[in-house]
Amino acid sequence: MSCTVLPLETSRWWRPLMLWAGLSSTATSQANYDEAKVPAFELPELLRFADGTAIEDADDWRTKRRGEVLALFEEHVYGRMPEPPPSLRIREIEAGSAFDGAATRKQVHIRFARDEDAPSMDILLYLPKEPGAHPVFLALNFYGNPSITSDPAVVASPQLTLDRPRFKRAQRERGFRAHRWPIERILARGYGLATIYCGDLDPDFDDGFQNGVHPLFYEDGQTKPKPDEWGTIGAWAWGLSRALDWFALEPTVDHERVAVLGHSRLGKTALWAGACDERFALTISNNSGCGGAALSRRAFGETVARINKVFPHWFCDNFNRYSGDETALPVDQHMLLALVAPRPVYVASATKDRWADPRGEFLALKHASPVYELLGVEGLTVQAMPNADEPVTGAMGYHLRTGKHDLTDWDWERYLDFADRHLVD
Repeated sequence: MSCTVLPLETSRWWRPLMLWAGLSSTATSQANYDEAKVPAFELPELLRFADGTAIEDADDWRTKRRGEVLALFEEHVYGRMPEPPPSLRIREIEAGSAFDGAATRKQVHIRFARDEDAPSMDILLYLPKEPGAHPVFLALNFYGNPSITSDPAVVASPQLTLDRPRFKRAQRERGFRAHRWPIERILARGYGLATIYCGDLDPDFDDGFQNGVHPLFYEDGQTKPKPDEWGTIGAWAWGLSRALDWFALEPTVDHERVAVLGHSRLGKTALWAGACDERFALTISNNSGCGGAALSRRAFGETVARINKVFPHWFCDNFNRYSGDETALPVDQHMLLALVAPRPVYVASATKDRWADPRGEFLALKHASPVYELLGVEGLTVQAMPNADEPVTGAMGYHLRTGKHDLTDWDWERYLDFADRHLVD
């Protein structure tokens, strides 16, 4: 099988991010970027039950095997999420026109319990100006809702004050991440865009799970999640589902045509949300890497040991058992992608993002394909990893973009095309 050969040089853009993440250039240079040094491994069987018997048909997957696989990810990787709260306290913050009348904007505050100081999140929603219920892309953001646009009406995110010093720029510079969010292009294509600051749900640092949604669900005397309970990625995914709860009540949103999307760690989150919540019509992972779309057993670039050391809050405590011992994991990430089936899923990589293991992302998609086929949907339409900038589309989409770890206009155009294929009548 012929595959695209990815460049081996370490690109300079990674160095500031490595230092922020607690990784020195020496540490990352010790990571494996040599395909010849990828360990031999066998992937866990998707189409066999836990007792080893073969799956016979689609009903076997739907009624039993899917639940087995989901439970394994809950126990060993992301942790169990709680049920939704009995009701959401929804308050409209602001509504009006945007982009010189070309769109409408709505901002809502959603509280997860009765108390005024209970955990909450703010949703920023842009929609085309035409009346009716619109399909929507839903994505978390890293730096607060005002970071995605220079629109002066967007309300600031109070939770930014809890996060790291790197967020000071986000507090003072509106729209400084707008290059990742081509809002007007999305609207022109007929889609809405909804976003939430991930720190509303849980701050992205190890705070002992004291400042996000976790304490709302602690039992008496509990101070942190149990070993098989949700970490930060679970909290973020849970919040995406709560946004979907609101969409079901919002007449301007077609809640049956919502695409969940995420970049990097938020791409891991989008995959977990799409796997857990079958109401999401389409799932998109952009450069999600280890713990996202990339196969853990390849131990290429970022590894389970590295991610657990640097980001101990992302996953459940049980995931630490597999640091340096990926072959002992009862799951791998092809199984996560299979949980999205038969709904469309798109995985994207970048040539200079070796840390996220582009080949491992493609191979996970390829090894998830048999479940799509079992469910009567065309699986991945290629066997070999495509060349850079040659997207593959079907129910399973993939591209390898030339460039670095980022979310670009070129990526968005592919996602909009994919959505046109699957969300437009």
